Amino acid sequence: MSPLSRLQLVMIGALLLSFSLVPLAHSQTPPDVAAAHLDEVPRTSAEIARIRDVTRLTADFSAPEPFEANSGGGATVRARTTADAFSQASGNMAFERELDFKVGDGLFRKLWVSSPSSTLVSDGLGPLFNARSCQACHLKDGRGHPPEGPQDDAVSIFLRVSVPSAPDAPLSEIEAFLAGIGDDSPRTRPDPVYGGQMQDFATAGHAAEYRFDVRYTEQTLALSGGETAVLRVPTYRAADLGYGPLAPGAMLSPRVAPQMIGLGLLEAIAAGDILALADPDDADGDGISGRAQKVWSFEHNRPMLGRFGLKAGAPTVREQSAAAFAGDIGISSPIFPAAFGDCTEAQTDCRAAPDGTSGSPEATEIGADGLDLVTFYARNLGVPARRDVADPQVLRGKQVFYDTGCTACHQPKFVTARLRGQPEQSFQLIWPYTDLLLHDMGPGLADNRPEGRATGSEWRTAPLWGIGLTQTVSGQQSYLHDGRARTLLEAVLWHGGEALPHRQQVIDMPPADRAALIRYLESL
Repeated sequence: MSPLSRLQLVMIGALLLSFSLVPLAHSQTPPDVAAAHLDEVPRTSAEIARIRDVTRLTADFSAPEPFEANSGGGATVRARTTADAFSQASGNMAFERELDFKVGDGLFRKLWVSSPSSTLVSDGLGPLFNARSCQACHLKDGRGHPPEGPQDDAVSIFLRVSVPSAPDAPLSEIEAFLAGIGDDSPRTRPDPVYGGQMQDFATAGHAAEYRFDVRYTEQTLALSGGETAVLRVPTYRAADLGYGPLAPGAMLSPRVAPQMIGLGLLEAIAAGDILALADPDDADGDGISGRAQKVWSFEHNRPMLGRFGLKAGAPTVREQSAAAFAGDIGISSPIFPAAFGDCTEAQTDCRAAPDGTSGSPEATEIGADGLDLVTFYARNLGVPARRDVADPQVLRGKQVFYDTGCTACHQPKFVTARLRGQPEQSFQLIWPYTDLLLHDMGPGLADNRPEGRATGSEWRTAPLWGIGLTQTVSGQQSYLHDGRARTLLEAVLWHGGEALPHRQQVIDMPPADRAALIRYLESL
């Protein structure tokens, strides 16, 4: 059996690249996934005790908690009522660092062009791609959405794809890690022709891989008090395939672009604080069994805790950014240097096409400095302040949120690590409402496609900060991993699996409490 390309390995682990694998020596013992990649200052015993006290769940809902309005700690920004609400720099950023943020913003918005081109610093697009810029998917740094009508080109959603792997296929140590061997995870690989991600656009002379197609049926759900909710049940299809049929058993998973705010603060949460919340065997018997995602970092060459992506498939903001450049736009970087992006060995014309390194001294289409600037921008998109935290209905909704057990997954607050060189993220009390762990969300939300340690029904707990500004930023409401939910109530009612009892409580609770719960979520 021929060795897998790095693209295939990365897609097994939900990272996107395509260059030759350098095997890990079998004598090497991988470090603990909790090892920090940021420059952390060790906590003192006094700090540990203070943090434990500050992050304890409240039982007093008569008034807001201290600093509750500052969702991002000192990095919180003013809550704008315009589409730029998610596009502000960290509120505690020094003036001299704002230029890097603005240049990173420019690279995030930059429209890449195909090669060859006279604009040597902007060429290298594709040849297969999902968008020409980061901003095209992350609309105003907010959420994408599925296509709404025939004129919508679905640029902010795509399909991941993988196929079953033979159980007796030989695997290297890295391949075994990515496939989750030892965790009873199904073994999957990228499609041999289409790779791990379907691209619905192509440069001139190349065929797009497919056309994204989604059809909905509606399901009416009865709620207490005579109320009802209508849920959209999606069916996805890769239509108009450009390179022949998918491999037998192909598993498709729709992914809508998530909001970008607060990523640097999530990265700054100490790994130990996240792992302490994991309860994979439900030892406490509360029905919630969060599991840590473990991924292979191709930048740091070791296993790391997965934090980013809808199934926590990426370990750091920088690696996630580089993976998006490679898979979504077809742009190479120092982490993923294949200039042909997500093209597989079967797509020979795609691999032979001109790329953005031709005629340029750069070894990759975006260099280390450019990737660092985009990473700095992504780390420092500020989280807007809460609205109406003292409103009586909001406070009632907060109590309903806590009493219903939503905090078992949507952990309200953390204190970030003390970091050298990242003052904006260092030692901040933040309110992201996530534990960054994987949870079984039941068959209704299952994509039936494993990713790393995540099963086909597990998803990372989505952060809730800023969720009430979704329509303000994106122009419409679109929630969950595929945007099927058009309201926050619909998103809640899609919860199943571990959250099924909590969903039933929402269905059965008095309408006034249900309205207060949604009002609380809108204030986040």
